[in-house]
Formats: sequence, C-alpha cells, structure tokens
Amino acid sequence: MSSSWDVVVVGAGPAGLLSASRAAERGRRVLLLEKNAKPGVKILMSGGTRCNLTHATDAGGIVAAFGRQGSFLYSALSALSPDEVVALFAAEGVAAKVEPGGKVFPASDRAFDVLAALRRRLQRSGAALVLDEPVLDVLRVVEGSGFTIVTPHRQLSAARLVLATGGKSYPGCGTTGDGYGWAARLGHTVINPRPALAPLKTSSGWVKTLRGVTVPDVRVRVTNGVRAVSRSTVGDARRAEQRGSLLFTHFGLSGPVALDVSCVVSAHEGPDPLWLECDFLPDVRPDVLDRELQDAAAQRGRKQVVALLASRLPRRLLDALLAEAGVPALRTAAELSRAERTRLVAALKATSLPLAGTLGFEKAEVTAGGIALKEVDSRTMQSRIVPHLYLAGEVLDLDGPIGGYNFQAAFSTGWLAGESV
Repeated sequence: MSSSWDVVVVGAGPAGLLSASRAAERGRRVLLLEKNAKPGVKILMSGGTRCNLTHATDAGGIVAAFGRQGSFLYSALSALSPDEVVALFAAEGVAAKVEPGGKVFPASDRAFDVLAALRRRLQRSGAALVLDEPVLDVLRVVEGSGFTIVTPHRQLSAARLVLATGGKSYPGCGTTGDGYGWAARLGHTVINPRPALAPLKTSSGWVKTLRGVTVPDVRVRVTNGVRAVSRSTVGDARRAEQRGSLLFTHFGLSGPVALDVSCVVSAHEGPDPLWLECDFLPDVRPDVLDRELQDAAAQRGRKQVVALLASRLPRRLLDALLAEAGVPALRTAAELSRAERTRLVAALKATSLPLAGTLGFEKAEVTAGGIALKEVDSRTMQSRIVPHLYLAGEVLDLDGPIGGYNFQAAFSTGWLAGESV
C-alpha cells in the first residue's frame, strides 16, 4: 500500500466514513485510518443500537436546535440536508421511518444496517480503509504543504488531512479525544470538552427509590436555586430549560430532558450548587391546580388526594411527592389543610432536586466543546489556521439536543469536507 495520499481521513465514524467516500468519488486518492478493529463502533451503540439518523425537519430546524452554534452548519446542511441523508441511505437499501417527536430511524431498527450502508458506499468509492492502526501524531510538512501522519507501523504523507476523530464521549468506542491534541499542536484553540447528553446524578435519596419510573411530560429547568443557569460558554440559556420525558434511575435522572440539560450542568464551574426544578404538571398553572384541589374537597371530599391525581402521574411518584410535601399518604381531599395544599402544589409544580453532576464521558452520548468554530471555514470545513487541514463531526465545538441532530451535523460536515478537499 502506498505511503503517499491525496487525502488521509482520520476516524471512521459517521463524519469520517462520508468524508472519505465523497472525496474518493471526486477522484481523490483517499486513505481512511481507524484505530479500532472495526469502523463505526459508536454508530452501532447509538440510539439503543437503532441509530437515530437525523430529525424530520429542514435545515432551519437543525440550525435552530444547535442554538448559537447552529449558524455554523448552514453551508454543511446546504451540501447535505436531512432529506438528503434519508435519500442517501434509501439509495443503499436502508429505508427510514419517522417516530413521534420527529426522530428518524432505519425502518429495520438496526444500527448495523446504517453502518453497512456507509461501508458499501465507501467500498464503491475506491477509498482505502485501514483498521486497527491508531494515529500517534500529525505533523505539518516543514517545506511545502501537506502532512505527515505517524502510526505505530509507518509514516504516511497526505496533501490534505481530515480530522474526524470524534470527541471524548463513550471512550470505550475509541473516542478518547485524540484529535484535540493534534489540532492544538497545529495551532487551534480547543474549547474545554465536557460531557453532553449524559444522565444526571442527584444526592436526593428519595429520587433513587423511584428507579424505573418514567414521567412522559415534565418541564425541567437547571437553576442555582434562584434563576435558570445558562451555558456560559455559548450563552445559550434555552438549553437549561426543556420539556419531555424524564426517567428516574438508581443514580438519579435520565431520559430526554435530563440528557438535554446535561451540557449546562457539565459546563457549570461556579461554587454554587445546581438544582433541577421539575414541573410534573406543565399544562396546569399553580393557581388552577390549587383551585382544582379546593373544588375536589367540596365535591369529592372523601376521596384520597393520591387517587385524585392518579390519572396524571405514576403512583410511586405521587407517594414520594406527598411525603416531600408533608402530606399524609391517606389524606382525603376534605382533610387537606390550606398549608398542606400549598406545599403539595409546590411539590407538583416546582420540586427542586439537588444535582451532583453527570455520569461523565463514560455515559455521555456526545461531547460539548472541541475545536473552536471561529477557526474553521464553515463553507468548506477547512481550517482557517492550517491550510489543507479539514475538521468534521464531533471534534468540532458543536453539540445539539437528543433526536438525531448530532448525527445530522456529523454527516453534513463530513460530506462537505469530502466535497472540499
């Protein structure tokens, strides 16, 4: 095998696989290097092994989901939109389906099919794939342009280099942040990588007794006990407030809303503790709920309070909230005092849970932070610092919410890099 290439792509994840394929389809001699014995290991784990390909929205919807970072993706999404991702996989025999909420999965519910499609396209493109060969270092050629890529077995030269090494989430998949060090030594700024889309830990003992309980519709807000906390690195306060499903676990909290606010928790560096304020009945105002309880006391006074609320929330959660509010478990509506009613409404509408961080990169689905976007030309994915260096996927300072947004960003930035090299 040759030691000299037009393009070397490092990392055979979603961004790297598409980048290598597209570059080779355009006539470049491409080598794709992967440190693992198999490509796309993280793809196979994603979405509960189903792989949430993208989200059923247009480019504007993807941009909006990423908040202030989103505008960086306009050109990439113009090159490969959500509809075009679906069409790309359909052309490889992988049909897609849209689930409630807009998540797009392969109709087969098999992440293996997604990876197999990417591998078929890569093979047809003529790009060379080398597995089980980690990159040790990346060096700029002193005289002239290009790069030297150092592996345990050899030194390779490339006129152009694509770093698609991912972040630090799920390090067991091989994503250990290698690309950050190489980019930094080449002159790039690396925004502190942090876990995102990670489960939350809490020190609240009663929460852990609810292991396995799911609440389908909860509004949550990360606060410092007074006000919502913004993610200071991007100033995007919207990420601190979410609405959706919440899962109680043996360590704390998971489910879409917990995962989506985790980037705010992991970015918090101040001494003040953080809290997760939970509104378990987001469609009912506190005053309306208070009135409902008063009316129930007048009309159905013998009925227990927990029975009045049983159609709205899981029984185990209701029992826990009654206890937290200091309301006896068998209290009837007529027996409920004004003070008890006030405390119960507060528990249902604004229970604050003390947070103890996240489960870290080991359980994070994506990485927040990464190579600074201002140092990358969003029209081409080429570095503004180092000519002929391209960056794609999770190695960039891009992280979106749960729902296929991050895969879309990886596919689109990888495709655009392949179009540009």
